[in-house]
Amino acid sequence: MNIDLTGKVVLVTGATRGIGKAIAEALDKAGATVAAHGNTGIEEAGSWVANARNTRLFKADLTDNAAIEKLYENVKESFGQLDVLINNAGISIDSPLEKSSDEWTADWDRTLQVNLNAPALLCKLAINDFTERESGIIINVASRAAFRGDTVDYMAYAASKGGLVALTRSIARGMGKKGITAFTLAPGFTHTDMAEQFIDQYGEEYVASDIALRELTRPEDIAPFIVFLCSGMAAHATGGTFDFNAGSYVH
Repeated sequence: MNIDLTGKVVLVTGATRGIGKAIAEALDKAGATVAAHGNTGIEEAGSWVANARNTRLFKADLTDNAAIEKLYENVKESFGQLDVLINNAGISIDSPLEKSSDEWTADWDRTLQVNLNAPALLCKLAINDFTERESGIIINVASRAAFRGDTVDYMAYAASKGGLVALTRSIARGMGKKGITAFTLAPGFTHTDMAEQFIDQYGEEYVASDIALRELTRPEDIAPFIVFLCSGMAAHATGGTFDFNAGSYVH
């Protein structure tokens, strides 16, 4: 199925690498106008953006609420509208219980700010915007960890992604009659730069031991489904969670 997203403006957070980069590239190829957000590593993203059809980079620190609001304003000012919000940006901090309470709490707070608070604020801004137009799509990238949990060292990550699922479902249930749909993507372990720390710590054999397929999921396996959700053809699946975990967690 060839999907044409010409005329749609999509904001993708965390779009400079990994899943977000694959999503942004796929959306660009499908004809969408893409606002590709990044913070660290945004300079390196310039090379692929330069070869894109209609993608522009936007820098913002998601630990700063004022910067988050400015990001949304800049996208609207640049393109005149926003049709789809994709909250993909996330961090995963190795935070052993042996850390001091102050250090552990700092890791927890930073993880929840980037993975949950920032998406929530962007959702709020988008909902207010979409309500006026009675149209809009929100896609939040959570994780398999939201449902099956994670290791003790990554409890903050699992908790933040669990909150993101509940946020998405609340938007879907509360805003559908306003023309707003919302979806959750729940990837399993995906072979990205962010995952390298975990692979280095536990080994790729350990990571791959519980999947049903032969290979770990890659960002390119996820991106086409995001394009489909952006098309609007899945409206009656609003509130749904879509798993991409190579059969490692089925619920």
